Amino acid sequence: MATQATGTAAGTASTAGGPGRARASAKGEQTRARLIAAARTLLAGDGAGRFTTRNVAALCGVSHGMCHYHFADRTELVVAVVEDIRPEWITPLEEAVAGPGGYAERAERVVALLTRPESPDLARLHSALHWLALNDERVRASLEAEYARWRAAFVGLFRCLVDERGEDRDPVPLGEAFAAAVDGLAAIGALDGTVDDERVLRTLLDSLSSAG
Repeated sequence: MATQATGTAAGTASTAGGPGRARASAKGEQTRARLIAAARTLLAGDGAGRFTTRNVAALCGVSHGMCHYHFADRTELVVAVVEDIRPEWITPLEEAVAGPGGYAERAERVVALLTRPESPDLARLHSALHWLALNDERVRASLEAEYARWRAAFVGLFRCLVDERGEDRDPVPLGEAFAAAVDGLAAIGALDGTVDDERVLRTLLDSLSSAG
């Protein structure tokens, strides 16, 4: 009986501790998400000028120590921001290319996605991250990995084309050329709003798809 009682007590303690730990874990995840959101706000607003873990903690309304509990240093927080924005620019592109249909249908989805206006905050955030990458190797490596996924999606689009046509062409240079053009077009568009993005993209797609 004593053994049974002890076992019951242990089970009760375990059950009581389980939800408690779950609540603590959920609260920790919420705090981490709030810190990343605050970091995004600072980077999109002031670029990298005022970006410190202390300023992020203050904006988030938590202690500086709490910020470092979740992120060892500023770089780790920046890398978390890089990962946090993935669903806003890379994931939709990957989904557009991986979706149903042949090359024409996928290309249409890609063009529609690329000609959708980018939010000003996301544009400023990208600029701030690029600046930080110039002076921090870990940020550069993280951002480089994201752009590798970005380019790979375009390579996937042209791989669909060459497979569909049964051609013996390497889709890698086609996809990377298109990715470079898209990045350049975004930079031009930030300075000159008169550029017809859709016309340029369609012209480039036609040229690359017909090049032998």
